[in-house]
Amino acid sequence: MPSSLLIAMRNPVIRTSMFAIVLFGFSGAATSPYQSVVGITELGLSDGLYSALIFAAALVNVALSVTIGIVADRVGNYRTLMLAVILCGVAGYGAVYLLPTKLSFVLAALILLPAYGALNPLLFAYVRTAAKDMGGRHAAAVNSAIRAAISLSWVLVPGLVGLVLSAHGSMLPAYLLASLGCLANFVLVLRRLPPKAAVDQALGKRLSFLASFGEILSLRVVLRLLAIALISSTLHVNAAVLPLIVTGSVGGDVGDIGIIVGIVALLEVIFILVWGRIQDSLSHINALALGTAIYVVNMALLGLSAERWHIYALTLVSAFGAAALISIPITYLQELIADRPGLGSSLISVNIFLGAGLGAALFALGTRISDYSGTALLSSLAGVAGLSLLLFLDGGRGKASAL
Repeated sequence: MPSSLLIAMRNPVIRTSMFAIVLFGFSGAATSPYQSVVGITELGLSDGLYSALIFAAALVNVALSVTIGIVADRVGNYRTLMLAVILCGVAGYGAVYLLPTKLSFVLAALILLPAYGALNPLLFAYVRTAAKDMGGRHAAAVNSAIRAAISLSWVLVPGLVGLVLSAHGSMLPAYLLASLGCLANFVLVLRRLPPKAAVDQALGKRLSFLASFGEILSLRVVLRLLAIALISSTLHVNAAVLPLIVTGSVGGDVGDIGIIVGIVALLEVIFILVWGRIQDSLSHINALALGTAIYVVNMALLGLSAERWHIYALTLVSAFGAAALISIPITYLQELIADRPGLGSSLISVNIFLGAGLGAALFALGTRISDYSGTALLSSLAGVAGLSLLLFLDGGRGKASAL
């Protein structure tokens, strides 16, 4: 375990925050893989309505994450807001299980669960304030460990839930498990996490909501968000084309998909901690540039793969690069608005939305002008573009301060 992480883990607040993020990951991992099954197959939503609902929910999550981040900085109490959004999770997941109708599913997916999703940036903001005296590199290791905790939930939970409910005939009990996980998280935060003030509460109160939104839309922040989103889009394209390449051009089957995804997910948990250690000696920018370069190579090789063993051989490279892309940007994004942890951490949700949107656009363009292998190659070019923009903006201290 990284030395800086060992220092951080001696802090009871950070330890408890890690348990809270594990429970957050548990709720998502227990339901997200089965959400379409519940909504479309069990409750009868149309494919078009479900697609529109998921897109609208993503927009609502971004808007709420930013708004709640601004409020958190203004009131200076992340814990109270965490408790409020956790209750939204309890109610949202619980409503789908107890009242399994189209209306309850739509209301939960569109309002309550996007509000619960704001817990993710709130927890990172809370941990940032707890780790502010540890130094930037120690904080980066803590962020890596917390992100690894979410990944660990996704490694273990979906398969276990699927196994338990496979003989039940319905995936609705997954929502009961998620609601209970939220309830446990509420008790944990209420009993074990003390109130934590913002780094500069007075600054948050001086700036209006419009001024805070304006800071996100400033050229300095928007350009860097675009760079990180282009880099992050490679993860989304990989998730879309990997199964199609495995079962298509390389001659694999659906069993290979599960094995490959499982191997990569497990290795990611380990490599996220490794990247936390790497950041003890490299800056965030250099570490992110290295990780991006590795993942770009992975996407290019994925597009050139012709045999099943090629995909298995890439799992190590894929996991190592992906671990960098899902952990390092967290600290980088927080530091774009470093004086307000709530608003800065809300950029995590903004990046997830932008990265997914760009990934969908790249997939649509790639499959229109080429095949799935060509789409992977196109994604690698997008990663190169994002890396180039990042290095142009922040590759040198002079450039970082100029824009």
